[in-house]
Amino acid sequence: MPGYPRTGACLAAICAAFLLLGASPARADLRMCNTTSSRVGVAIGYRDAQGWTTEGWWNISPRGCETLLRGTLAARYYYVHAVDYDKGGEWTGKSVMCVRNKEFTIRGIEDCLARGYDRAGFFEVDTGEQKSWTIQLTDTTGGAPPPPRP
Repeated sequence: MPGYPRTGACLAAICAAFLLLGASPARADLRMCNTTSSRVGVAIGYRDAQGWTTEGWWNISPRGCETLLRGTLAARYYYVHAVDYDKGGEWTGKSVMCVRNKEFTIRGIEDCLARGYDRAGFFEVDTGEQKSWTIQLTDTTGGAPPPPRP
């Protein structure tokens, strides 16, 4: 059977091609991992080509992770505000942006109260211009989570 070895090689090449086609490239996303023992709510802020945007809320289970933004990161700096649903407390910062109590996407960070939104402090995350970044949300034992350190 002289054709058999070539058929086997051809079949192997076809299988390899399907494996390569099925392989997906590495994703570039902004992710948040909650390393605490509490459920947390997360809002983010960022600047894109249209200006400032804040979005929320992602609910992240204890020791869980969520993708906040999909695709290659468009900014170096992102801003985070998080609430501990179980123990109370917040992760806040000096950058004040607009939020609301239910799911939201808000354009602009000015005149929050006049536009019917609440204001909240967000801490800055420097991604170092990486294409993908994961933020680790942590707490200390014996109390509400501390604000992140700059």
